[in-house]
Parts: sequence; C-alpha cells; structure tokens
Amino acid sequence: MGEIRLSSEKRLRLFTGRGYPELADDVAAELGIQLTPTSAYDFANGEIFVRFEESVRGCDAFVLQCHTAPVNKQIMEQLIMVDALKRASAKRITVVAPFYGYARQDKKHRGREPISARLMADLFKTAGADRLMVVDLHTSQIQGFFDGPVDHLFALPMLANYVGSKVDRSRLTIVSPDSGRVRVAERWSDLLGGCPIAFIHKTRDPRIPNESITGRVVGDVQGQTCVVIDDMIDTAGTITKAVDALFEAGAKDVIVAATHAVLSGPAIDRLKSSKASEVVITNTLPISEDQKFDGLTVLSIAPLIARAIREVFEDGSVTSLFDGLS
Repeated sequence: MGEIRLSSEKRLRLFTGRGYPELADDVAAELGIQLTPTSAYDFANGEIFVRFEESVRGCDAFVLQCHTAPVNKQIMEQLIMVDALKRASAKRITVVAPFYGYARQDKKHRGREPISARLMADLFKTAGADRLMVVDLHTSQIQGFFDGPVDHLFALPMLANYVGSKVDRSRLTIVSPDSGRVRVAERWSDLLGGCPIAFIHKTRDPRIPNESITGRVVGDVQGQTCVVIDDMIDTAGTITKAVDALFEAGAKDVIVAATHAVLSGPAIDRLKSSKASEVVITNTLPISEDQKFDGLTVLSIAPLIARAIREVFEDGSVTSLFDGLS
C-alpha cells in the first residue's frame, strides 16, 4: 500500500492589486520573495477581473492594496482578489491596507449617515479575509469593526526618529492640529524625551467636507521648533492653517509630519506655499513625480509592513513592532 505524505510546510504568498504595485515590490524585496503573478484587467463597463497564475492552495496569503484614488476601484479589486483566494483554497488570507479607505467615516455625526468604516470591515470579512493589517488608522476604534485579528501598525516611531535626528530637542514642541490628536502628540513627546506639547483649537462644520476653521494655539511655542503631526494630509487646509497659526504665535520653525499623503486638490500648492521648512510623510500612498517639491521628505513604510508580515507568518508577535505604543 502506497504511503501518503502530508506536507506541513507553510507557504507565504504576497499578492498585489494595481493600486500601488511599487510598494508591493519594495515589501517583497524586504521579505526576499517574489510577488505571485496575477492577471487583472477591466472590462469595457468597468467591471474587474482577477486571476492568479499559480496555485495558491494551502498558502498563507497577504493581499496588499493601497486605497488610493480612485478609492472605490482599488477596494473592489482587493475584495475580488480575496474572494478568488478563498475559492482557490488559500489557508489564511490577510488583507494588507496601508491606508484604510473610508477610515474617516467611523461614526455618525448626524442622523441618517452611514458608518462606512464598519461597512468596509464587513465587506472584507464577507469576501473571506481572516485578518487585517493597517497603518495608522484615523481612529483606533476601527479595529473593533472587523471580526478577527487586526494588526494596527504605527509609523510614529519612524517619523519621530527621523525628526528627532534633525532638530534640537531642547527647543522642540510637538503640536496636535486639533484636540483629538493630543494623545498622539503625547506619544511623540515620550519618544523624543518628554518635549512639551501644544494643540490648535479648531472647529469644523460637519456639513462641509475638507474644511476647518483654525483658532488659537493652546500652549507656549515662542521661539520653539514646532512639529505639527497628523495621521493624514488630504487637502492640506488644516495643516497649513496650523503652520500659519504657529508662526503668528511666535514659533521659530515649523515641520509637518504625517503618515498618509492623500494630497487631494489644492494640497500640493498649499504645501509649497506654506512657511513649513519640511514636510515629512511616508509612502503608504503613491507620490507622483509632479507631487514632489523641495522640502518634501518621503520615508518608506515597506520595512515595517514586511516585518509585520513576517511576524504574522511565523506566528510571532506583531505587538513587538509597536515600540511600547498602545
């Protein structure tokens, strides 16, 4: 009677959609693996087709897609890829979304509004995702929207280490652009030796998207180098108004640091004309050549994502990547 041998060897497979393949290439290089060949194209009416060119049966699949514009297309493509992997008998499917689309719609401000961030989590679960991996969610509560493990990675240590290496920490103040980011400012302060923090008193009309009214600076920034921190820069209105407010309050210099460079509409022109000496971002979203300008620094998120993927694959501790952040 012939002997049947069962292979228990795990196989890591990395897949990417068409949203930002360059980041996936960087992550694959960090892992020392090749991306799994994938065919993807659009039908004439905009419907998306995806097929993997190699067997994925029994593999530990990581599906990386950046939710960049057009956001809905990238999300739909990732959902279809997850469904294809489930139907092809992948053992475990992890959705890797460095920038999680619809994260700002995490609660109802008024009646008859959706909670789209929750809907996103439900869609990924229904498609067949076992796990989510994201970077710097707009609010941490989104982790609870997904019925399964969520690896919430932080770019903060990387950003803080870069900024801390360039400035005089004795004259450094961390500034939150609104009261909601004060806790994040405190984390920056902890990593940079306990430097003081300040915040901008800001109001916003929920009926008008991408627009805020920047008020006074709360905290002493006279003669200080200020670092304005945020999770994302979209139209750059909030950030550039904060920069102006800080200089009016007597700041010596202002640096902007954020994880996600959405950079919609007038963002680049606003940042170029801003008085900020440097804008530091990561590449969780693609930065085109025409979006780059003097004073823009882009840090690679690929090493962090690769380390997290390796820890998940090897059943290690992703918490070890948080550097004590909670």
